[in-house]
Amino acid sequence: LIPARAGSVRVPHKNIRPLAGHPLIAYTIAAARASGVFDAVMVSTDNEDYAAIARHYGAEVPFLRDPEMASSTSADIDWVMNVLGRLQADGRDYAAYSILRPTSPFRKAETIRRAWKAFIEAEGADSLRAVEPVEQHPGKMWVIRGERMTPLMPLTPPDAPWHSQQKPTLPAVYVQNASLEIAWTAMTLATRSIAGHTLVPFLTEGDEGVDINGPQDWFWVEHLMQTGEAKLPPVDVPPYPGAA
Repeated sequence: LIPARAGSVRVPHKNIRPLAGHPLIAYTIAAARASGVFDAVMVSTDNEDYAAIARHYGAEVPFLRDPEMASSTSADIDWVMNVLGRLQADGRDYAAYSILRPTSPFRKAETIRRAWKAFIEAEGADSLRAVEPVEQHPGKMWVIRGERMTPLMPLTPPDAPWHSQQKPTLPAVYVQNASLEIAWTAMTLATRSIAGHTLVPFLTEGDEGVDINGPQDWFWVEHLMQTGEAKLPPVDVPPYPGAA
């Protein structure tokens, strides 16, 4: 499942913004198709132009997302439940699903295969989620209430508080990135949760977890490509007309 609503605010229409000759979403579709993991690659969008682009690159768009599930405050679980339910009603019952967001263009087919292997080999897991080490450690973060502040992480040792320690001495903490999630369909439909209770961590490597959220991220992505520090997955479809 590739979510691609049209209402991005910080980078307007970022899901279809051209990058190296193709719309951004093309690289996620290409990686998903090339992975060999999926029985179906589908895009969930509220926009017919987005749907046409997705179909051009080989994804299905069996229906458009309802507008109330496509705002900047819409929860992922709403459109996921809607898609899974409508597919089941059409006789398309998938054991598992993955969420691959277009804003992680450097996620490769091999990334997806590695994540799927980790998920199916993890006994008793509800879901898998991509994570990476944090840059700004929460042990040095604070919550302000009125004119006073307290550490965000209350488990800090009293004799050597984390906010006063060097970063290498702090416990390893990870933050999720947008590159991928995998979950069992039955678990999600039964609990109305994408994550469930038992999660498998998937540590992204190198450029796999790079995510585009704002304009500065777009410039960073272009810099990584220019310096050779990141590489897009190959796209085996001619460019969509007008995507240069």
